[in-house]
Amino acid sequence: MFPQTDINQITHVITLAIAPVFLLTAVGTLMGVLANRLARIVDRIRVLEDKLHEIGLEELIPAREELDNLRQRLRLIYFAVASAVFCALFVGLLIIVAFIDAFLSVNLATFVGMLFVLAMVAFIGSLFMFLREIFLAVANTRKSMR
Repeated sequence: MFPQTDINQITHVITLAIAPVFLLTAVGTLMGVLANRLARIVDRIRVLEDKLHEIGLEELIPAREELDNLRQRLRLIYFAVASAVFCALFVGLLIIVAFIDAFLSVNLATFVGMLFVLAMVAFIGSLFMFLREIFLAVANTRKSMR
């Protein structure tokens, strides 16, 4: 079923798979940070929505502006999490395809390269959306301090 593969080739593939595993660790850490920010935003939205029925007209406009800001941030974090998940999926597929390439007599190097590029694009996209969300959070904080 499988062609004969020597231990040196398998060891080489395992060595090559270690770098993507470190990338998975970074993506997992990023996803943890994003999940925490997402939870805080959702909690703040719930508090503000509950308060909307009780506050006066002078506080209504700032509360609605903050809700709009929070919804923008929520959308950005959602897409950042989705991009990070796609990155992790691409890296996982990359590792699997690398092992399949080692065990079968098929050249999948181009596919492995494409998966790595897709993983990096997804990771960078996630970081950009995370950075944009942070900028919105800081801008809203500065605005409320004035």
